[in-house]
Order: sequence, then structure tokens, then C-alpha cells
Amino acid sequence: MYKHTQVGWIILIAITPVIMVLGFRSVVAPAQPIAFTALGLLIVILLFGSLTVTADNREVSLYFGPGLIRKRFSLSEIGSISRVRNPWYCGWGIRWFGKGWLYNVSGLEAIELRLKNGKYIRIGTDEPERLQQFLSSRIKF
Repeated sequence: MYKHTQVGWIILIAITPVIMVLGFRSVVAPAQPIAFTALGLLIVILLFGSLTVTADNREVSLYFGPGLIRKRFSLSEIGSISRVRNPWYCGWGIRWFGKGWLYNVSGLEAIELRLKNGKYIRIGTDEPERLQQFLSSRIKF
């Protein structure tokens, strides 16, 4: 079985101080928009602060943060696997990248899966070789 969690350190390091300042500001001088903004950013960090990818002999599963946002598909759906580098403007989170969906929390490295139905999925990862090797060893092309 393959399992790896990648933490979005840049997102966490950039947003945490903002949440702290906004939270302090909303306590010192209460203002609903500031408190709601801080709460919204905290929710973003909780939901998108990490990406966990798991795979076994039957399926690939990925989820952000605690697992409220998930994606799962069968290995039998995969037509090909390749290692790719995302352009910087693809960003992080869940994004449409032109020909399919990207799931990413940090960095530019990804594995691109071309599904047999013609759709594409990119999974951002800081260990693309290991994920590609695992999946390639489980799929008969």
C-alpha cells in the first residue's frame, strides 16, 4: 500500500500570521468582517493544509486536510501515468488546468493520470517518482 501526506507549508506559513493578526484585531476592536475573514482563512488552512494520497491494488484515493474533500478512482480506469511539472500559475488547491483537474497543496511536481475515458487528473506530490512507480507496478497497460 502507498500512503503519503504532503503538508502545504508555504500556505500555512503565509496565512497563519494573517489569521493571528486578524484574530487579535477582532478581539481588540470587534468588527464582524475582520472576525469572519479570520475564520474563513482558518477554515481554508484546515481544509487545504495537507494532501494525503493513498493507493492499493484496487484504487487511488486522495483527500485534503481532515478528509472532507476527497477524490477516489479505480486503478482499472487509468490508461497511462506520467510525471509532469505544473506551471506556476496553476496554483494550489483544486484547479482546472486546461485538460483536467489538478489536486495540489505545494510545489510544482505532479503525476498526471490519463483515464481511459479521456479525462486527465494531476496529483501534486513531493515524491512523484515513488507514486509513479507504485501505480505503474499495479496497473497493466
